[in-house]
Amino acid sequence: MFRLIAAMLIASFIAPPAADAADRSRLGYGRLITNDFLGDMQDRERTGSVMSSRVWGPEWKGTLPTEFGDLIELRLGMEVLAPENLVTPLPGTRPWAGVLSAGIHSHFRHQSVEFAAGASVYITGAQTGLGRLQKQFHEFIGDPPPSNVTLKTQIGNGFHPTVRIEAARVFDLGTSSTIRPFIEGQAGIESFMRAGVDFTYGNVGKGELLVRDHTSGHRYRVIQNTTNTGFSFVAGADIAYVSESTFLPQSRGYLLSDHRDRARLGVHWQGQDASAFYGVTWLGKEYDAQPSDQVVGSLRVNLKF
Repeated sequence: MFRLIAAMLIASFIAPPAADAADRSRLGYGRLITNDFLGDMQDRERTGSVMSSRVWGPEWKGTLPTEFGDLIELRLGMEVLAPENLVTPLPGTRPWAGVLSAGIHSHFRHQSVEFAAGASVYITGAQTGLGRLQKQFHEFIGDPPPSNVTLKTQIGNGFHPTVRIEAARVFDLGTSSTIRPFIEGQAGIESFMRAGVDFTYGNVGKGELLVRDHTSGHRYRVIQNTTNTGFSFVAGADIAYVSESTFLPQSRGYLLSDHRDRARLGVHWQGQDASAFYGVTWLGKEYDAQPSDQVVGSLRVNLKF
């Protein structure tokens, strides 16, 4: 199934886009910082990530275009995954990993179904420089940095082409509430199938483009409608079957959990000249020997001067 998803996405990206490049303009920018210090205030597993998105396309009219390739998103990411103990990791716990990513995605709809499809390249290993960066940051704030032993056994240098597709449908539950079930498939750095649901109460986010953060599952605002001020409350949950993971290689003896669970809560706020988002996500265990689950927090603050 993962090979089929990859073949479909590669074929679709080879096809010429529906909109001419000259018809596109920059429509929005979004970002989200996720860190376990913003959640349970610990430092392990999915310890930190940054995602950012820039979107180009024809004039935004509050709904997704109907053609693949009309709306193009450039997505950049950075993530650090770490064992429970950065200095002397216990046997069987997660190897340290630093990841940089860059990808192109398209958002479109077919009848009442919304799609997000794209391809990315993930870069791993010491070549990312993230191990040195985390070590310097921990030394600066006075926390124990990752030891040389920890970094020596990190996930090695590599380039990992990855494709992903999500399909979802929005159902209105009155004038201010929506429920959005979705399914998602990915093949590459981690290969999985995922199913879940997002619930929103409030008008902030209506008529906008929101993009899903891969770590927390929260959807962050990229094309914004700032006329809808106030609050929106969001909740969601999903479950995934993961067939393989570069971060937890079977060659090192890691056994993946038979399912990977997430549950999340958050709030969007939009004012006249500023906006913000904060959310928390519970992440279930990803491998059998993982010492514990965790809670991460996600944050975005946007100020206009």
